[in-house]
Amino acid sequence: MKLKWVMLASLFTLLAVLTGCEPLLVLDPEGPQAQTQANVIWISIAIMSVIVIVVFAMLAYILYKYRASKQSDSYEPPYIKGNVIVESLIVGIPVLIVIVLSVISVQSNYKVEATPEGYENDEPLVVYASSSDWKWHFSYPEQDIETVNYLYVPTDRPLEFRLYSYGPITSFWIPQLGGQKYAMSDMITTLHLAADNAGEFMGRNANFSGEGFAENTFSVEAMPQQEFNDWVKEVKQTADPLTEDKFNELLEPGHLGQLTFTGTHLEFNPPPQGHHEGHGAGSEGEHNDESSSEHDAHGEHESDSGHADETEENTEHQH
Repeated sequence: MKLKWVMLASLFTLLAVLTGCEPLLVLDPEGPQAQTQANVIWISIAIMSVIVIVVFAMLAYILYKYRASKQSDSYEPPYIKGNVIVESLIVGIPVLIVIVLSVISVQSNYKVEATPEGYENDEPLVVYASSSDWKWHFSYPEQDIETVNYLYVPTDRPLEFRLYSYGPITSFWIPQLGGQKYAMSDMITTLHLAADNAGEFMGRNANFSGEGFAENTFSVEAMPQQEFNDWVKEVKQTADPLTEDKFNELLEPGHLGQLTFTGTHLEFNPPPQGHHEGHGAGSEGEHNDESSSEHDAHGEHESDSGHADETEENTEHQH
């Protein structure tokens, strides 16, 4: 009787907890990149569900069919050699599952690393997202404004986030818009996202970075392009300018609320030079190296020419 009441109490407790659960954000996509990842998650769940159901059904069948019988203790079952069909299924099915999941993973990975589908011909909004202990700084170079711990973005326009960190490695993540990506101190990583619908979303640092990690979050609001333009105009009219001293103060460890400034820290504290674009990694770095080499060669050429001219002038003067 006591066991019965314990089970009923556990059941009611479980129901009470589940009724308060919110839907998983990764399964509530609001952009094409997040939709691609949600599709992969659902496909994986479906495949794993089939495997689990089949395995447990076979387990129940085997336990029933080969349960203990009234045979004598000296009974020995007949020897059976290996079955080619069964062995082929045992090896072939797992291999097939791995191949299917691998193909799906590779295809989806290329999709989420590229410009969102349907936005290939649109000009992206570039935002430099940098982290410090324990806050996020969002620089809009095109609009010449900067925010702290909140992000406004237009809908129906590709977003290009350039990520880096002023401290330990962090991870930029807006679950309803796309997957997470690392922000590091010595290079820029690029994340392509887009918001199909207006709304408020949660963003956070998904990589442990010290005692203030739990509150290293930011809010995201997606709105139509015209509302975004109105917000930019309002910021330019009301916000204070961001100075180098103020930015250095913001970098000090601690938590802050939402702040807004005109100007960006990119002017006096530029981001790292290294760049990583996912599958296109190295192309920009190589281009920068080539440009640097050309510049150095050009400088050497000018230096040699100047030295030659100087020598010629001195010779004429001596004559």
